[in-house]
Amino acid sequence: MTVPPDEFDTAADDPIAEDETVAAPPGTLWDRMKNDPQYAPEHLALEAVRRLGPQARDWAERSRALQPDVPADVLAQRAVKRFRNHARLSGAVSGAAGLPGAVVDVGVLAWTQARMVLHIAAAYGIDPTHPDRATDLLVLQKVHKVAETARIALGVAAGRERASSLFARSGGKPLAGVMLRLGVRLAQMAGVRAAKRMVAKVIPGASIALGTWANSSATTALARRSVEIFRDTPSSLPSAN
Repeated sequence: MTVPPDEFDTAADDPIAEDETVAAPPGTLWDRMKNDPQYAPEHLALEAVRRLGPQARDWAERSRALQPDVPADVLAQRAVKRFRNHARLSGAVSGAAGLPGAVVDVGVLAWTQARMVLHIAAAYGIDPTHPDRATDLLVLQKVHKVAETARIALGVAAGRERASSLFARSGGKPLAGVMLRLGVRLAQMAGVRAAKRMVAKVIPGASIALGTWANSSATTALARRSVEIFRDTPSSLPSAN
């Protein structure tokens, strides 16, 4: 991804919110994903647009109010820098080894990546709160190859959101089996390297956390794809003028 140097970029003028309430997937989302691990990426994408979309939209509006002439590429670069740094640290979030820690690690990474994609969309004037962004997330994160299948899967996931209890939905299934399925699906969403690292982490005695390089590499590749798509998409946000 090539963008011009950010001559506008100063720490004081960067209003990306450091809201800890959105730094990791909320508990209600974890419940839905554990209840329905097969559709975990779709549940995450839907929740990201609902919860993170408004934050991304407000960030873009504040940025343009502070610097009316700031180029869209510069705003996108700010988002990439910020959330790539977050991704590097996401492997240490859980502080736990084994399967539970691995699932949390990849869930936080996938959530951070979704947050970045929505901010990139907002930088290019694309409404990050629109339901279509959930489809974009699933295609950009390579959960689905095309938008049509992503929309179908999102419709299925939305219809299953009423489930509210892990034990009510999992029945007699072993918790470890549910968590493994969830971890694998989230790792696929976060990137191939993340999937390999998660498998390594749950091997007894290995206890390998997601590497900062692997997280950064997967997130950088996702950022490149997102910029290429949103840069050429007509703006859907109202003009600030």
